[in-house]
Amino acid sequence: MARKPAPRRDAALPGDVRLMNATAALLAVLGVLAMAAVMTLWAARQPVFLLHAIRIDGDVTRNSVATIRANAMPHLAGNFFSLDLRRAREAFEAVPWVRHAVVQRIWPNRLSVRLEEHRVAALWATDSGDDKLVNTFGEVFEANPGDVDDDTLPTLAGPEGSSARLLVLYARLQPVVAPLEQRIETLAMSGRGSLSAELDSGAEIEIGRGSDDEIVARLQRFVATLPQVVAQHQRPLVHADLRHNDGYAVRLKGVSTSGAGRN
Repeated sequence: MARKPAPRRDAALPGDVRLMNATAALLAVLGVLAMAAVMTLWAARQPVFLLHAIRIDGDVTRNSVATIRANAMPHLAGNFFSLDLRRAREAFEAVPWVRHAVVQRIWPNRLSVRLEEHRVAALWATDSGDDKLVNTFGEVFEANPGDVDDDTLPTLAGPEGSSARLLVLYARLQPVVAPLEQRIETLAMSGRGSLSAELDSGAEIEIGRGSDDEIVARLQRFVATLPQVVAQHQRPLVHADLRHNDGYAVRLKGVSTSGAGRN
C-alpha cells in the first residue's frame, strides 16, 4: 500500500506564526545591516582615513606643487570616503593656469592628482581692458598675461564664443601676410562677424565677412597685388579695405585713398 507524503512542517504552522517568523527574520537582517552601517561610519571617521598626502603629477610648469596645494587644499572637505571628487577636481581646476585635473583616491588616506596646464596661443582683448588669454584649444582663460614671456603672441578680440574660430583664422592668415615681411598683431571680429587685422607695421586691414575659405582667398588676392601698388608710390601701407566687390581700397602714407586691384 502506497504511503502518503508527509505534510510540510511549515504548512502545518498557523498563519500568524509564519508571519511572526518572517518578521523576526527581517528584523534580524535589518539589525545586521544597521550594525554594519554604524561600524562603517565609525571606521570611516577614524584618523587613519584623514587625507595625509596629495601626489601631484603632470604639468606643473606655471605653478609650483606648493602653490597648487595652497590654492586647492582649503576647498577640500572630508576624508578618504567622504571627499567629493567632483568638487575636488573643480578646486584644482580653479588654480591659475590649470586647464584640467583628474583626481583619484589612493587607499587609505591619499589623493592622486594629474594636471593639464593651459598652453597659451594668444592674448584675448576685452572691452573692459581686463585682458585674458587663449589656449591652444581656442579656449579663453584667466591668468596673468604678465606671466607670458612671448612677445610675438597675437591679440584676438571678438564676441563671446568666437575665440576658437579666430585662433584657426589667425593660423591660416598669418602665412598669407608673411610674404609682406609683416606679422598680424591683432585679429578682431565685430559683433556682425566682420573681420579686421592690424599688422606689426601699424597698417590696418578691413577684411570683411564670409566663410573662412572666402576670407583667406580675399586676403591672398590682396597680398598678391599690394607690392605693385606700394612700389608704384614708394609709400608704406596705412589702411586697406577689402570689403569691395570689384577690388579693394588702400591708403598709403601721405597718399589719399585710392582703388587698387581686383578682389
